Amino acid sequence: MKSRLLLTAAFTVLGLLAANAQTGEAEMHRRAAKTAAGTLFPGLLAAICVSPDPATVVGDGGRKRPDPNRSTWYAQPAQMFDNLYWIGTRIHSAWALKTSGGIIIIDTLYNYAVEPEMVEGLKTLGLNPADVKYVIVSHAHGDHDEGARLFQQRYGAHVVMGAPDWDSIEKQTALPGGQPKRDIVISADRDITLGDTTVHVLTSPGHTPGTLSLIFPVKDHGRTLTAVYSGGTGFNFPHDVAHYDTYIATQRKMAAAAVKAGATILFSNHSVYDDAFDRSRLVKLRAAGEPHPYEIGAAAVGRYFKVGEECALAARADLKS
Repeated sequence: MKSRLLLTAAFTVLGLLAANAQTGEAEMHRRAAKTAAGTLFPGLLAAICVSPDPATVVGDGGRKRPDPNRSTWYAQPAQMFDNLYWIGTRIHSAWALKTSGGIIIIDTLYNYAVEPEMVEGLKTLGLNPADVKYVIVSHAHGDHDEGARLFQQRYGAHVVMGAPDWDSIEKQTALPGGQPKRDIVISADRDITLGDTTVHVLTSPGHTPGTLSLIFPVKDHGRTLTAVYSGGTGFNFPHDVAHYDTYIATQRKMAAAAVKAGATILFSNHSVYDDAFDRSRLVKLRAAGEPHPYEIGAAAVGRYFKVGEECALAARADLKS
């Protein structure tokens, strides 16, 4: 009896030690994420490391929803660079990349915002929506894909999406804005060239199975810079080791791709991650000779993906606790 009690106690202690070690591992990764975030990416850190709890799957709000009051989301469009224009809301971003051969749209918005923010926004900025040739959808969530059909149907633009996310969107039975027809399917990294501009499209699964991220040039008063666009961020997937491993691998892939390309600018499709709404106003206050609000440097770009990697490693470690 005494031996059995001692054995039980031993196993209990070993279990507690293992749990403490796993908790320590998770906290180690969260501290690393906090260091990488610094003061530059507090929104990213809070969203995927602190709140909401990584144990809770966060969706895109669902397809059926009441349209929010315009005053809560509408934002004035802004020219961010010589060739790049922001046509997003206070919360979600959409972009227009102007080339010598037409316009490439990067992400669309919820259906309720497409006309006022994107179509009218392009016109306000002196651009013609009919010049849109490609619409690249980073992933199949409503805040990024619901305007795709409008540009495809009304203006004849090609819609670009990752293969698994095409499959996902085609299963939707009541997609606000309507379903775009399957068009350009991305199953592996490839380039899309329009006029004088090439966009490197990279498969970056994790947020969704078909998430796409991008690398492309922007011009600042004639100076060419390289930007990386993170296509998906939150842990919107089944919380198991395999899915976290996929997400972690993508963060490492994007960090390496950004270094190879010499990217010094980081874009996202949510203002909470890259401060797009704030920077759309700050760029208008920029004085001659001042650095661009989006030019954060290669090291900082790498830190963005380090935050994602470390937060996912922490959440993965939590699975064992």
